[in-house]
Amino acid sequence: MFGGKKLLITGGTGSFGQVVLDRFLNTDIGEIRIFSRDEKKQDDMRHVYQNNKIKFFIGDVRDKESVKNAMYDVDYVFHAAALKQVPSCEFYPVEAVKTNVLGTENVVSAAIEMGVKKCICLSTDKAAYPINAMGISKAMMEKIVVAKSRTIHQEKTSMCVTRYGNVMASRGSVIPIFVQQIKAGEPITITDPNMTRYLMSLEEAVELVVYAFQHGQSGDIVVQKSPASTVGDLADAIRQIFNRNHEIKIIGTRHGEKLYETLLTKEEYFKAEDMGLYYRVNADNRDLNYNKYLVNGNEKLSSSEEYNSHNTYRLSVEEIKDKLLSLNYIQEELKAWKEVNLIS
Repeated sequence: MFGGKKLLITGGTGSFGQVVLDRFLNTDIGEIRIFSRDEKKQDDMRHVYQNNKIKFFIGDVRDKESVKNAMYDVDYVFHAAALKQVPSCEFYPVEAVKTNVLGTENVVSAAIEMGVKKCICLSTDKAAYPINAMGISKAMMEKIVVAKSRTIHQEKTSMCVTRYGNVMASRGSVIPIFVQQIKAGEPITITDPNMTRYLMSLEEAVELVVYAFQHGQSGDIVVQKSPASTVGDLADAIRQIFNRNHEIKIIGTRHGEKLYETLLTKEEYFKAEDMGLYYRVNADNRDLNYNKYLVNGNEKLSSSEEYNSHNTYRLSVEEIKDKLLSLNYIQEELKAWKEVNLIS
């Protein structure tokens, strides 16, 4: 599939980018380009991997010329560069627009200009019914990709979106916070024990992108069916893994948070194509000729359900533990925790 091809990963020094790198480095891929503005992380990766297949490009998705420079002779793009943390985007919404919205415009426009064959753009469940700046900026990102897909034939450049829920133990996620609170002997702070979130590993997120690459049509939004848990059960699972009975402190829902996350809105769910482990939502290809849409509606929409973390498969505490214990992060933290406690 990627034999001899050149792949560019924007935001390649992030959690997702490094897992993609691990996924493809030992295949017959020709070259993997890591594009980011963080020279420290690039230098760290250079020393860790020491592989001639990896090429590093300093740049910023906010600067289209630096994106085009990195895309020269590239076959495929995985666009992961983004401002991802809700509080950061909430306090600095213009920065979210610059990176998530205008940055994506630069990436997909550059992909078209440079003759990239396929561009996969990573989105989030927060883009569905968005209530915070991060979600709103990602929703606009999706609109840009779909709109751009209409301007060029997919045989030249195909582009689609993958939308997924919480990635376990990724930067800014709640799992590392809970672990560090346990290690520090502090209470575990929970916003709302009944709040639900999808649970997906980084490896599963990568497989979603690969699936979209293989099966997605230009303008599609591709969603993986994911299980979920309550935040209360997640905290309980982590306590059990570390064999601790730390106090649970309820701090209340923070600004910009939802009780549950949605992967497919009602408007998307009724037309989504069930692909087994995935949903595919094809592009809305209507144009500005509105008149016919004032005459004909769609009765299905009024009775349709959405797909969210409240109505997906709910993991038990034991299932959450199994999922957590499959993570390298948890395995390493647990090993270090046991060693420290043996010494003490």
